[in-house]
Amino acid sequence: MNIKENLAKLNLKLPEVSAPGGNYVSVNIRGAIAYVAIQFPIHNDAYLYLGKLGNEITTEQGYEAMQLCALNVLAHIEKKIGLNNIIGLNHIDAYFQAETDWDDSPIVVNGASDLFAHILEEKGKHSRAIFGVERLPRNFCVGLTTTFTIKNN
Repeated sequence: MNIKENLAKLNLKLPEVSAPGGNYVSVNIRGAIAYVAIQFPIHNDAYLYLGKLGNEITTEQGYEAMQLCALNVLAHIEKKIGLNNIIGLNHIDAYFQAETDWDDSPIVVNGASDLFAHILEEKGKHSRAIFGVERLPRNFCVGLTTTFTIKNN
């Protein structure tokens, strides 16, 4: 498996990493676990997919937004430890803001899950949790946190 080749096959590129929005680090390593702080649909400093799912943002756009969050996760992993040091993706926590009657969160979160499966193959299998919240920072429709097992260097 070559992660960069898998990205190229899907015509995807890793975005520039964004700076933390507060007093924390984007990737925190403890032993063989890398914790990636919440990532939002930001592409090279542009805030995208702002609003609530089921109102300003469609389910399809939410799927794309989650894909972008996953690409941002991979960009941070690449910068901090290198994609080739991933043993496996452990778990994702997905957050969304939506109108009261909207209920397609599993479809939206598949944007991240599908991307990880295609890019990381077997290493991309993971568990997940999905949380609907009242509001996300900057009015992003979705956010994503992850944990990875990595090689000890």
